[in-house]
Amino acid sequence: MEKVSIATTDGYELISLRKAVIKLLEPIGGISAFISSGERVLLKPNLLSAKEPDKAVTTHPAIVRVVAELVSEAGGIVLIGDSPGIGGFSRVAEKSGIYDAARDSGASLIEFKEGVDLQGNGTFRSIRLARAYYEADKIINLPKLKTHEMMTMTCAVKNLFGAVVGTEKAGWHLKAGRSQQLFARLLLEIYLLKKPVLNIVDAITAMEGNGPGSGDPIKLGLLIAGANPVAVDVTAGRLAGIPAELLHIELEAISMGLPGAIMGDIILCGTPIESIPKIRFKLPAGLDVQFGLPSFLTKALKSHLTSYPAADHEACVLCGICRDACPPGAITIQNSALSVDNARCIRCWCCRELCPLDAMQVRRGLLLRTLLLLSRNKNGL
Repeated sequence: MEKVSIATTDGYELISLRKAVIKLLEPIGGISAFISSGERVLLKPNLLSAKEPDKAVTTHPAIVRVVAELVSEAGGIVLIGDSPGIGGFSRVAEKSGIYDAARDSGASLIEFKEGVDLQGNGTFRSIRLARAYYEADKIINLPKLKTHEMMTMTCAVKNLFGAVVGTEKAGWHLKAGRSQQLFARLLLEIYLLKKPVLNIVDAITAMEGNGPGSGDPIKLGLLIAGANPVAVDVTAGRLAGIPAELLHIELEAISMGLPGAIMGDIILCGTPIESIPKIRFKLPAGLDVQFGLPSFLTKALKSHLTSYPAADHEACVLCGICRDACPPGAITIQNSALSVDNARCIRCWCCRELCPLDAMQVRRGLLLRTLLLLSRNKNGL
């Protein structure tokens, strides 16, 4: 059985947040149960892009600071590291408040630059992860709870994709991103290569809608913690009211027989889940809905059955960030206009995730719009 703890808190004020984190960790042994004096402990927040904390795109710096201080007080040597999806590490750390959190807590900031090739033990024979991540004595994972246009939800397991260095992420999207199942398998195999000892989820202000970079902040007032990121994700998905059949990481974890993948195998402690108001996150508009059609038919009608990205030409400034990051090279800029080749597009939504101006829209194919309309009418919506 896997333990997952839940705690409530009103916000990010440091004194009350520190009390909430200590209370959160008490049922699972406290911070001293996870680290020893003298160990180099890497905190892995979500540093997707250079956005202010109130945008709910990145892990809030107050949580990073509180955890860093607790680890330091327990004798750990604290490092804070990540590899942002867009923008230089220094700029992202400064804009998100993580630079100040590191300075005020006495932690060292580390950009993931150098990689190390690791032998896989599953579908992928070799996976290259950041050396600073792999060689740390312990990892404490600090994800933000958000929706995700490709994977439905990003939380503890997905946050570990940040251990892949910089532009190498695009290569993995191209290699595994054509299938949500295969990409979920990749994320789980990354987790298994270097397991975090503790996962603490920032769900005080989460993100719903078109996450992970363009959604809407939603105040939950929750913290979630556990040693097993799969069990933490399963719990987070239930708290967010996301149907289990849409949580691809959870489904693949069940297929792999991983501990913590089934809610019945999780012991919840701390704040009783029954006392938390029921929530149902607004889901991304770009979710791939196949309606159980045969694979040969969905492949032939891909552009009509799926959502796809399209530029808002009034908002787009032709910066080229989406073009340069697109794993299959489906985006081009010609004659002062940006266009997407829908046949080449793999629907990984990196373009929307990384666009600093939210200038990439979601368009739905004709058959998808029709099927969604029929579904709503059938259900009286």
